[in-house]
Amino acid sequence: MAFVVCEAMTITLNPDQEARILERVANGDFSSVEEAARQLVDEALIGRALAENDDMAWAKPHVEEALAEIERGEGITLDEHKARNAMRLAALKR
Repeated sequence: MAFVVCEAMTITLNPDQEARILERVANGDFSSVEEAARQLVDEALIGRALAENDDMAWAKPHVEEALAEIERGEGITLDEHKARNAMRLAALKR
């Protein structure tokens, strides 16, 4: 499938991309293939820009806080976490 994104550009999708976009349009996620393509390209470009420019400095205080909690014995194991979530889900199903 090929479609015009803007007057100067035509994009050709491979069959898998075409099927996935058509499915999203059919599900009502997008009103058209063109809208889907524009939004998905925008999201990919923004995501790439964030990944390339984000040094993750904002996360450092959160990581330091979490490590301090673990050192104080305030953390839980993955098994404990899974057990808590299983109990929460069971309570919601009642």
